[in-house]
Amino acid sequence: MWKKLLIATLVLLLALVASGAWFLSLVPVSEREKLVQSKKSDIAYLNNARAATGGKILAVVTSTNKMGDTDKKTGYELTELARAYWVFQANGFEVDIASPQGGKPPVIIDDDDMGIFDFAFLNDEAAQHKVTHSIKIADINPDDYQGVYFVGGKGAMFDFPNNLAIQQLIKQHHQSNKVIAAVCHGPAALVNVILDDGSFLVDNKNISAFSNSEELFLIPDADDIFPFLLESKLKQQGANYQAAANYLEKISWEGNLITGQNPWSVWALAEAVVTQLGYQPMPRIKSPEENTIDLLAYYQQHGFDKTQHYLQASVNIEQQQVLLLMHAIVALMEFKVVKSSDLIRLTLSIKEHIKRHTSSLARDKNNA
Repeated sequence: MWKKLLIATLVLLLALVASGAWFLSLVPVSEREKLVQSKKSDIAYLNNARAATGGKILAVVTSTNKMGDTDKKTGYELTELARAYWVFQANGFEVDIASPQGGKPPVIIDDDDMGIFDFAFLNDEAAQHKVTHSIKIADINPDDYQGVYFVGGKGAMFDFPNNLAIQQLIKQHHQSNKVIAAVCHGPAALVNVILDDGSFLVDNKNISAFSNSEELFLIPDADDIFPFLLESKLKQQGANYQAAANYLEKISWEGNLITGQNPWSVWALAEAVVTQLGYQPMPRIKSPEENTIDLLAYYQQHGFDKTQHYLQASVNIEQQQVLLLMHAIVALMEFKVVKSSDLIRLTLSIKEHIKRHTSSLARDKNNA
């Protein structure tokens, strides 16, 4: 058995190496250049935004740029701010941005995860002005906001938990029945909030946040670098921690407290916030990344054969091949050889479908 697994692993490794040339070709250079230049006006969803009559939501990002005593850079995750920012705006809410220190906070930009909404955020003058001039959290008036959203990023583990202004803001929002939302490492803001009755805010609450297994897979020595592991700390404070499989979407929605597990949970969390504030979220075409996460979740539940049929039945739904292949690599690193092989086969199926579709369009154009 081990011999077969070893051979299969070597074959997969060779396949991944061989795929390197087309890994980068999954997004054509011309399309990539166009994506980088994306603006708010290029996105129909944002052009059809509701009038800003819903009030204001405060997005809070970290001011920390290094992980503890290490030289590892950190900051807030741009995708976790940008996507929620646009959802809130499209649904009629103004968005202010705050941070513990105020001013320009450090940012982490992962090129592999960037999509049209993220580049539009980078290219939007108003959004960038709010980021580079973030409001110091101690200067915030909680009464000005209908909701608060704590953006993820590993830096949040260091300057969110013990910030008294953050704790007071959360406590006042909780007492006023206002929405409190947080995603990925953002729930670090919640762990030390104590209510008037002496209980922790998260005690007996359903909470999702970046899991220990997700954290330790990416940073094996995270337990030494961070002041705590977020899942463990939430459980210690009495939370009913809830998680999906690693790097898949999961939100916990308990009244006015809405939390998400990871960056892939941002869309669902942001629209849950809009709903909790009393509005039906604006119709939105799912992003290729969301479609891929849906596909991965379907595979997790049903296996390869049914997922292949699911994929064939949804041929017009755009998928993000790079993300699917990255999950295949993660599976291989976890020694889940069969899963890795399945995801590579699904990636190749998507690529082949795109090739056939492109050829068909070219033929139709030539015959016209």
